[in-house]
Amino acid sequence: MEYLPAAAAPAQGHILCCQCGVPIPPNPANMCVGCLRAQVDITEGIPKQGTVHFCKQCERYLQPPGTWIQCALESRELLALCLKKIKASLSKVRLIDAGFIWTEPHSKRIKLKLTVQKEVINGAVLQQVFVVEYVVQSQMCEDCHRIEAKDFWKAVVQVRQKTVHKKTFYYLEQLILKHRLHQNTLRIKEIHDGLDFYYSSKQHAQKMVDFLQSTVPSRSKSSQRLISHDIHSNVYNYKSTFSVEIVPICKDNVVCLSPKLAQSLGNMSQICVCIRVTSTIRLIDPRTLQIADIDGNTYWRHPFNSLFHPKQLEEFIIMDINRVHEKKKGAGAGARSVKHTLAEAWVRKTSELDTDHQYFCCTHLGHILNPGDLVLGFDLANCNLNDEFANKMNPQHIPDVVLIKKSYDRCKRQRRRNWKLKELERDREATDTDDERQYQDFLEDLEEDEAIRKNVNIYRNADIPVESDTDDDGAPRISLAEMLEDLHISQDATGGEGAEMLTE
Repeated sequence: MEYLPAAAAPAQGHILCCQCGVPIPPNPANMCVGCLRAQVDITEGIPKQGTVHFCKQCERYLQPPGTWIQCALESRELLALCLKKIKASLSKVRLIDAGFIWTEPHSKRIKLKLTVQKEVINGAVLQQVFVVEYVVQSQMCEDCHRIEAKDFWKAVVQVRQKTVHKKTFYYLEQLILKHRLHQNTLRIKEIHDGLDFYYSSKQHAQKMVDFLQSTVPSRSKSSQRLISHDIHSNVYNYKSTFSVEIVPICKDNVVCLSPKLAQSLGNMSQICVCIRVTSTIRLIDPRTLQIADIDGNTYWRHPFNSLFHPKQLEEFIIMDINRVHEKKKGAGAGARSVKHTLAEAWVRKTSELDTDHQYFCCTHLGHILNPGDLVLGFDLANCNLNDEFANKMNPQHIPDVVLIKKSYDRCKRQRRRNWKLKELERDREATDTDDERQYQDFLEDLEEDEAIRKNVNIYRNADIPVESDTDDDGAPRISLAEMLEDLHISQDATGGEGAEMLTE
């Protein structure tokens, strides 16, 4: 007679699974984990696949119903966006953990590894891990769609300056590039006396207006035009226009102040030279070196104009010059410039070298002028001043000549210039030789004025070698320490398009 061995008795404290008979610790379901999972699937009803929409132009993801957010790969923001897609299904279970499974950046796939728990048969808690895969589909957002349309805008900023020279606009262009305020523009259009900036929202346009008013003396006004409206939802669609007018004064302009304004600035002379235009207009009195800063509000209360056109600059030669070391201050006089030196000079026009006619003048350029130097200036003795305040002045108080800046060989300066500037991408009108001359004037101003250079990104031009200073004619130059390297990376490690880097 043959006896079959009896089933092994379970260890003390264990029970047999009611399905497969495996010894297990006691639980409310009296089943092992394998049988319990075979009987119950706690992930049932949770989608294992989904779709997220991605805009290639601005690299943002769509968060329904209509919000586009910036998310990096495997970031918290992207994880929250994916979990919101299945939020309703996850309400039936308890989410314990969530994380990303690595995928190729160009695979258009995002995989999430989720760990959930749920109470099942007789109060037993079952934990399960599963994967949800999302397909990334390309969809252009509304903002990028408007940008590509190029003719759809909701706000425009019209910047104007009623002057023939564009020095202030060139300086303003560099400030916009440095602070990256051109990124939100749909289009930039250049016209005869200014620039037009088009935006997709009124907020971006208002930000540009605030920036302009803080960087250059200006005033602005706004208007809006109703395009359409919905009487049922009370929604109105407007197009806004912001008009910004910059003061019509540029660097190296000779101006005539009103008597009241000149007195309020410390009894300075009415005939002054503009040496800089930043957030204020800086004037200097060539007779006393007294300086004054005029902001936009003061200018519009007491407006004044330039006496000369830039093309009216004439070339003089220094015959003799005497530096004035001390000059008594007048009553109530303001601050004086410490960067300039007062001098008395006898000059002669280079066009009148065959004559003995000379002009006497006081100048603020005594620190850089020597006998025999060439200098640019305006001839007030042989011109008709068509200005309200200048016509009422005592002729004895009007100087014969006002010297503006020392003259250097422009061709040699251009050959030595081993740096460059970036420009805004804009719709241009046909450029002429006068625009190129004005741009060269602006580049020379950067070389001569360190205060303006601090607000401008200057890049080294690797195509032009650095020359030695053996044949230097004394023209101001920008040192290599003030230049930035302009690096262009064509492809990054993943094969995508690289970005520009600035390293000092």
